[in-house]
Formats: sequence, structure tokens, C-alpha cells
Amino acid sequence: MALPQSALSELLEAFRTGDGVDLIRDSVRIALQELIELEATERIGAAPYERTEDRVTERNGHRPRMLTTKAGDVELRIPKLRKGSFFPIILEPRRRIDQALYAVVMEAYVHGISTRSVDDLVEAMGGSGVSKSEVSRICANLDETIGAFRTRTLDHVEFPYVYLDATYLHVRNKPGKGGQVVSMAVVVATGVTARGDREILGLDVGDSEDETFWRSFLLSLKQRGLGGVRLVISDQHSGLVAALSRAFQGVAHQRCRVHFARNLLAHVPKGQADYVAAAFRMIFAQAKPADIDAAWDRTRDELAARWPKIGPYMDDAKAEVLAFSGFPREHWRKIWSTNPLERVNKEIKRRSRVVGIFPNPAAVIRLVGAVLIDMHDEWIAADRRYLSEGSMAKLYDTSDTDPVAAIESSDV
Repeated sequence: MALPQSALSELLEAFRTGDGVDLIRDSVRIALQELIELEATERIGAAPYERTEDRVTERNGHRPRMLTTKAGDVELRIPKLRKGSFFPIILEPRRRIDQALYAVVMEAYVHGISTRSVDDLVEAMGGSGVSKSEVSRICANLDETIGAFRTRTLDHVEFPYVYLDATYLHVRNKPGKGGQVVSMAVVVATGVTARGDREILGLDVGDSEDETFWRSFLLSLKQRGLGGVRLVISDQHSGLVAALSRAFQGVAHQRCRVHFARNLLAHVPKGQADYVAAAFRMIFAQAKPADIDAAWDRTRDELAARWPKIGPYMDDAKAEVLAFSGFPREHWRKIWSTNPLERVNKEIKRRSRVVGIFPNPAAVIRLVGAVLIDMHDEWIAADRRYLSEGSMAKLYDTSDTDPVAAIESSDV
């Protein structure tokens, strides 16, 4: 393939003014960028500013993508399309995750806290000759990218639905072999935009039962511009529930119905679990909010007659578990639980399983952050919205909804 005149001119200028490695890196960048633009032209059916009958969509700006090559890191620009998605075949998917995994494993190896399985993995990856300076360089590059992602502004659009959940990883609380291995929560916030798209909003590591930790995390989202929140979907972590009363006063709270069902089954004999689970599921098979409310009361009375403790338990949880019914019906299956975050947590677990024990919380942020950035990119480039544009319009057209469990101000 012959480079166009503009690319050759840019390359010639790089050779005139550059020196050493920069010449090679610039040459690689220019060649790769031209390949990307050529592929985008074939995908669109027209070159930039070209009018053809074969055009199927239009360009809509670019998004940056850092690629690590033997010539060094080069920053490329991937064209965005108004309709559909585009990802160049010459770029290796999930390269950032692989690099993060490599950095985490090598950091554990360099600090002398690796297990036999980690040693075998390092050898398999060809890491026996990697120096501390090389590990530091990789970590620094990743930390800069992930740090920028975690602190980016969120005021570009409203997020009516926000999901919060935690998964747990093993982390050393102090450097070196002297540190104890503890279970730490990786908390992730995702959101659905007013247009129906999904985005990763935030990530942190801490104690999921600590109110101060959750409050700091939630307030950081608001400080970055998170707004327009109408419903927060989460489990009933004690620290989270207390923090919500301060950070999101007046916002509806949906308690995950799946987690509530598991807790409900703990109040009945194991032999009756299937019966209780089936009765509970029937509540959510109703088509109207009033029918759901009535079905809850009937099920509550039926179960409480046999197991009295269930009565007060269901009474206390009713408003939060049924908060979804005050929103468009098309959204119910995706907002009545934290299940949409299950795939996120499974991917985090899958990638972190290779490491086993993380050397420090920073290593967790590095690997999990890389996983979330790639997932975020996939969501942004997806052909279909998570919730349809028409159903989102119903959310904003509805001025009055049935009563839901609003988060109230805390007295403490």
C-alpha cells in the first residue's frame, strides 16, 4: 500500500526534525494511522469529505488509543461513527488488560511475594529478565491512563440510573512478605445515560461495610459532575445504605431483589426454599404497579402465617425492593436487581484469578481499571443502546410516578 501524499509529507518532516528512536516511532504511528483511516473508509463507504452512493454512515470525531509497539508507545486516533461501531483489525483487543496483568504479576515477583503459581506464570510470560525499572515504567504508563479515566468529568450527560456493587479480592495490607492477606472490596459504579447508553462511572478499593469509605466514593462521583440521578440500584451493604442518605438525598433506592430473595430464604427451612422462592418470583410476574403491590402483600401474609419472622422483614423491605415499579415497565428487568453488574464482576474475577493475591491496593486498581476501561469502550462503541431511546423518553415524559423508596437525610 502506498501512503498518500499528506502522510509522506508528514513522515518526511519527521525525518527532518526528529532524531533516533523518535523517527522510528513517528514512522510507525503515521503508517498505522493511515491503515486505520483506510479501513474506516472501507467500512463507511467514503473517504473524509467524499460524497458517494456507497456511504452507509458518517464519521463523528475520533477517540484516542495508546498502542505499545517495539518502537515505543504511539498514540493513535480511532474514528467514531454516527451509526454502528468501528475497531481497527490492526489493533490487538484487550492489549491494555494484558499489559496491566503483566505489570501486576511482575510487581509481585520483583517484591518477592509471589507464590509458586505466580513464579510459573512469570516464567511462561518470559518475565525472568525483566528489571524493576521496566516494571516501574509499565506501571507508570498504566497508572496515568487509569487515573485519568477514574477522574474524568461526568457532566456530559445525565445518568438517571446508577448501579453500585462490590466484589472481593485478596490483597496484602503491607508491602513484602510481612503483610497479611486480607479480603478487600472492589466497588464499581456504572450508569445508564439519558440516551440509554451504559458507562463505567467509578472504581475504588476499600471496606464495603464502612460508611466513610462509601460516602467518599459517592461524593467523588458527584464532584466529578454526576447528575440527574433518579434511581440507585444496589445491595444492602450497611455502609452503603448509610452513605446514600447523605450523598443522594431524595433519590429513589432500589434494593437488589436477587440479594433480598437470598436473605429471605435464610428465614425458612431448606426443605421449603423452592416453595418460598417460587412464591416470591410470582410477585414480579405482575404487569402493573398496583398488582405488584397487592401480590407482595398476599405473599407476605401467606409466608408470615407459617414463619412469623418473615412478616416484619418483608414489611421493612417492601418500599425499596419494589422501587422499580415507579419507572417505565420496559426498564423493570434491568433495574430491579444488580444483575447487570454480574458480567462486570465475573470479568474482574476472571482476570484477577491469575494473580491470586495482589501485592497492594494500587495493583488492584491497575488491573481492574484496565478491565473496566476496555469494557467501557465496548459499551460506547456498541451498535445497540442498553435501554432504547423510546423507553428513555417515557422516563422523562412521566412527571408523576407511584411512591418509591426515596433516600432520606440521615440524622447523624
